[in-house]
Amino acid sequence: MIRSNKVRALFALIVIALSVYITVTVPVRLGLDLRGGTQIVLETKSTSAVKADSAATDRTLEVLRGRVDALGVAEPSLVRSGSNRIIVELPGVQDPKKAADVLGRTAQLTFHQVLGVADPKAKPVKPTPGESKELVLPDESGQKLRLQKAALTGKDVKGADALFDQERGAGWYVTIDFNKAGSRGWAKLTGEAACKSLGDPMRRVAIVLDDRIISSPQVDAQVSCGVGITGGSTQITGSFTDAEARELALLISGGALPVPVETVQQNTVGPTLGAAAIRATAWAAVIGTALTALFIIAVYRLTGFLATVALACYGLISYAALAGLGATLTLPGLAGFVLAIGMAVDANVLVFERAREEYASMHRPSARSALTAGFRNAFSAIADSNITTLIAAGLLFFLSTGPVRGFAVTLAIGVIASMISALVITRVLADFAVSRRSVRRRPQLTGLASTGRVRDFLVNRNPQLMKHPRRWLAASAIALVLAGTGIAVRGLNFGLEFTGGRLIEYSTSTTVSPDRARSALADAGFPGAVVQASGDKELTVRTEQLTYDEASRITETIDSLGGTAEKIRDEQIGPSIGEELRRNALIALSVALGAQLLYLAARFRFVFGTAAVGALAHDVIILLGAFAWLGKPIDAVFLAALLTVIGYSVNDSVVVFDRVRELIQRNRKKPLSEVSNTAILQTLPRTVNTGMGALLILAALAVLGGDSLTDFALALLIGIAVGTYSSVFTATPLAIEFSKRGGASPHRPQRRKPARRSAPAAQV
Repeated sequence: MIRSNKVRALFALIVIALSVYITVTVPVRLGLDLRGGTQIVLETKSTSAVKADSAATDRTLEVLRGRVDALGVAEPSLVRSGSNRIIVELPGVQDPKKAADVLGRTAQLTFHQVLGVADPKAKPVKPTPGESKELVLPDESGQKLRLQKAALTGKDVKGADALFDQERGAGWYVTIDFNKAGSRGWAKLTGEAACKSLGDPMRRVAIVLDDRIISSPQVDAQVSCGVGITGGSTQITGSFTDAEARELALLISGGALPVPVETVQQNTVGPTLGAAAIRATAWAAVIGTALTALFIIAVYRLTGFLATVALACYGLISYAALAGLGATLTLPGLAGFVLAIGMAVDANVLVFERAREEYASMHRPSARSALTAGFRNAFSAIADSNITTLIAAGLLFFLSTGPVRGFAVTLAIGVIASMISALVITRVLADFAVSRRSVRRRPQLTGLASTGRVRDFLVNRNPQLMKHPRRWLAASAIALVLAGTGIAVRGLNFGLEFTGGRLIEYSTSTTVSPDRARSALADAGFPGAVVQASGDKELTVRTEQLTYDEASRITETIDSLGGTAEKIRDEQIGPSIGEELRRNALIALSVALGAQLLYLAARFRFVFGTAAVGALAHDVIILLGAFAWLGKPIDAVFLAALLTVIGYSVNDSVVVFDRVRELIQRNRKKPLSEVSNTAILQTLPRTVNTGMGALLILAALAVLGGDSLTDFALALLIGIAVGTYSSVFTATPLAIEFSKRGGASPHRPQRRKPARRSAPAAQV
């Protein structure tokens, strides 16, 4: 025993020391919704010549990486997602149009011999892959030129720079350096043009970028006919500004994209919005954690105080794990991290309540012996509930994308850190404390020597909650009907992530009513725009897909109404990616529930696993129905809240069923309804105390978390209330009814031969 305590203490010390070191030396990576910037998701498209497979996407990624590096963005991130998508994160970039233009342009650079001036009425003829007919394109002045097929392409270019002609003051120009093959081709092209007389259009060379003549200079008179410009470099001159010259040099030196790309998603968040979210969530974490700590200390006294210390270590371990793994902390993940502090107290409450039961049943009570028994008896419930959550987190990570995958990482880290906090750190501290002579003399100080007011009330009243289980199922059915009616009548208000479109949020210098803004946008040509007030001086405009010019018109319209309108958030999601996110989230959720069912069926019985998953489905439908009636958005933040509710609900059900299994092993002859009623009464104190810890955190998030977290806190408040109810009054009655309909008791399985009814009972 003493040796085990020393091993646990050494392990806890190592984990805490390592967590402190990582926390001090490795900063956690914040998502763009917290630090501000632009995220662009690009999708590569196949052409008649090249297929947009993984190899082509990888080559495109390298070209884009060079372009982003040239933009000078601090800590950019470019990763491939799937076989044909590239996610680009540009911290601090608030101009998505410029970033998208630089990243998305194919930069097809070609050099052409000019064949003469075309008919002004002639239609432009752009190059077509596989064809060699002459082209007709307007030059810089608008005059249409006839061009021969391309003599050189961007593949022949080695590099380009933007320079300023300080000697002659001619302005900015771009130098192009050719590779060996390009040098020969450029000399031949300019040598042929030099054979024409000065002023002849055929003495010009057209440089075309993305089917547009960007420069068509005349070959200098000093260039010899048939010799051309040698030396492997040339200059593009024209009336370039600083920005135009640098952008042109960037596109040329970056090279042509192997395949075209399309922007399918774009998010831009202002730094002030992210800073406000972090500040609000930090205050909610501090105040919510303080309230939870006070509650736990008031209920469990000394052991409650030690659990609070362990919770602080839990927060440290979780933060260090996020930083050490390089995980990105987003706004839903941050809110989930704060909530997990409240929910992490669950394992401690389970242990302390079991210790109280053991203390009350001992002939010669000992706080240390009761605590040891509490950890031993609570371990199976803690392990089962956390393993089911880890299964869900793992499947969500591998089957989903975007914010759901980030939430899965945060959830898994929280579960593992919670188990270390409760089963190792709390135990080391509590074992040491209750072994002190001064504490042994005052057992009331430990908080384990009393059974608690909730338990005393239940013991005195002994309510028969499971005497009529169908009544509870009828109440659940009524709630499901109301929720389903809300979904059918009001419909689900899917957020931008799942429908696609454009959402822009503005901060105005004066208060602007949504009706006034809606009317002004309708006059400006956007009658379908949905306008909502997201704060005192904040407006959110949601529309279908917009061009950058259309988005600028919306900004100008809001600016004319609100004095000065600052864009603090800009999101654009294509319909295809929205449908994909919705489909992947549904598949991940369904598979996660199925995996939990299989695990619970293996650990308990299929009857109980089915009942637990049935209760989860009950919680999901009611939460969706509540948001349908309230008109709240079903977005990534809601999805994170829903996943949290599912984890919370299955934990509650597992705790009850674990106690049912234990009681059946003690008395196999009692009916399941009586055993379940006793299990509910014995575990209800834990449910109440855990729920209070979570509700205190949620109250702090709802009041202090700001507008961005209000819906998250509301979803969790509804979900935890429904989940607490369903684990007792839906999951357990379902298990009783399934057992009856199955023709066999879950603790006395049906046999083919009635004469063998006295056979040993199977465990739940």
